[in-house]
Amino acid sequence: MIEITFPDGSVRSYKSGVTGWEIAKSISPRLAKEVLSVTVNNELWDLTRMITHNAAIILHKWEDPEGKHTFWHTSAHLMAEALEALYPGIKFGIGPAIEQGFYYDVDPGDIVITEHDLPEIEKKMYQLAAQKNVLIRKEVTKDEAINFFKKKGDQYKTELIGELEDGTITFYELGSFTDLCRGPHLQDTSGIKAIKLLSIAGAYWRGDEHRKQLTRIYGITFPKKSMLEDYLTMLEEAKKRDHRKIGKEMELFTFSQRVGNGLPLWLPKGAQLRERLEQFLKKVQKVYGYEPVITPHIGQKELYVTSGHYEKYGHDSFKPIHTPTEGEEFLLKPMNCPHHCEIYRSKPHSYRDLPIRYAEFGTVYRYEQSGELHGLTRVRGFTQDDAHIFCTPDQLKEEFAKVIEIVLYIFKTLDFENFESQISLRDKNQPEKYIGSDENWDKAEQAIIEVTSEKRLDATIEYGEAAFYGPKLDFMVKDALGRKWQLGTIQVDYNLPERFDLEYIGEDSQKHRPVMIHRAPFGSMERFVAVLIEHTAGKFPLWLAPDQAVIIPVSEKFNNYAQSVLKSLNNSDIRTLIDERNEKVGKKIRDNELKHIPYLLIVGEKEQISKTVSVRKQGEGDLGVMKLSEFVKFINDELDLQLKH
Repeated sequence: MIEITFPDGSVRSYKSGVTGWEIAKSISPRLAKEVLSVTVNNELWDLTRMITHNAAIILHKWEDPEGKHTFWHTSAHLMAEALEALYPGIKFGIGPAIEQGFYYDVDPGDIVITEHDLPEIEKKMYQLAAQKNVLIRKEVTKDEAINFFKKKGDQYKTELIGELEDGTITFYELGSFTDLCRGPHLQDTSGIKAIKLLSIAGAYWRGDEHRKQLTRIYGITFPKKSMLEDYLTMLEEAKKRDHRKIGKEMELFTFSQRVGNGLPLWLPKGAQLRERLEQFLKKVQKVYGYEPVITPHIGQKELYVTSGHYEKYGHDSFKPIHTPTEGEEFLLKPMNCPHHCEIYRSKPHSYRDLPIRYAEFGTVYRYEQSGELHGLTRVRGFTQDDAHIFCTPDQLKEEFAKVIEIVLYIFKTLDFENFESQISLRDKNQPEKYIGSDENWDKAEQAIIEVTSEKRLDATIEYGEAAFYGPKLDFMVKDALGRKWQLGTIQVDYNLPERFDLEYIGEDSQKHRPVMIHRAPFGSMERFVAVLIEHTAGKFPLWLAPDQAVIIPVSEKFNNYAQSVLKSLNNSDIRTLIDERNEKVGKKIRDNELKHIPYLLIVGEKEQISKTVSVRKQGEGDLGVMKLSEFVKFINDELDLQLKH
């Protein structure tokens, strides 16, 4: 007999060899129908794998991320089975589940698969799913695995197997399709009731642009057709909210091939919006004692060798800049933290000086693959709302807690109140991914866990997601459509102070190492603006809106009065413009509502005589007639409410 521990702490005894599905069935027949996979001692398993030792388990249904992962992983195999049936000889790269659905990278040889082929592939997937084929897991030796895929002429799987250790390799069979895979998977395909293949893209093998470009097919599946219908409706709404579309309509930013892919150009309205976000955060930072610093866009290669960024990020950086001086190399700045370490080192410090908080809106550069660039959310040059706090170990928890306060205030002000937090720790089984001693890592991880608990954040813990120099607390915001975006991050770092030999003189007159906190509440200005656009559909809060009001004269006769209203409102710091086009009033109202301007002020003969404006609010309609002084007070009251601490 073995003991199985459940999430609530209860323990039951089962015969050795029991499966997750059998455990679910012993609890209730309904649970056995709904369960999709099981976590066994922190490892996600198939429901059919036998458990032969005492274990802590968690059963996962569709509602759980692990359940969806299993469902979509199986769906990727179902699509591969369909592709192999339709395109004999096709070769397969990788086919993972992703946050929303799955994809598979394939090499169809001389055949070109286009979006016109997707309905036929979907049809085949439905046929195969209806066969209710069981997924069979097999452990194979490395030689068996290599020989199997060599016979198929699949160089991609053969390459992957070559990097695996013997004794860790598993195959999964689904109907006539066999794949190299760790799993887990559904028991069979009967639960896959709704299928939609979404798009096709190119993807270099292993992400290397010097290797062959494969065809990546994206898809999503659901256990009910109604779920797919809801998802497709959400996708249509997401298209309307696409920050690239709205950013163009509102004239916020653009891109230029001459400037380069992934390098955004901020247009006047976008630059003003971004400047208001920066000023908003600067005011908050001033309250919390941050000092502004400015650092250059480049640094000597040795700086990033010292910090460890060159070793860990060198392959993602732009190539070194060689100067006429022999042996002198510079890099475009991939991170701001090494520069801030050097600022700290520029003069001696006492414990009385600490904590020191340096803040900078610093632009950094990463060489993202061209196929991975996406509007403002994935760029090659971006500005972080970066800050680094240097403090004593005794001050660490208090400083970390204050940063959490800043993040939560920002989210509340911008209506990002639906968010999740994640404590990202190291993977102790892969120490080569990190720098620094286990002792320092233990202290940093413990501090984050304790502060997060004290601030009553319901945070999940993810192993292997830490930065290379330290653990972190990440914030995933859900937008108006329920999509998750990672924005703010706070990181604890004992390692860079050691690598840069940072010191302060303690109360005991001895030298000590400070602890370093990295934090970026927005994450980056580019990504944050993109998410904000999609969250609000371009209807920014009044304090952020590029234009807060537009004056619409009912005819040219009232343009002069409109000009006097404009002057008055601009003198009251209300961002206003006039629509003097020779168009009908109805068209001008519709056009300006499409521009997401919060307030439309209609002026005609009645308004001119009474020195008033007829006020119309975006999305709400007419608010009535107001004197200018009343409208100014109305706007200022709304601004005060939005920015109230």
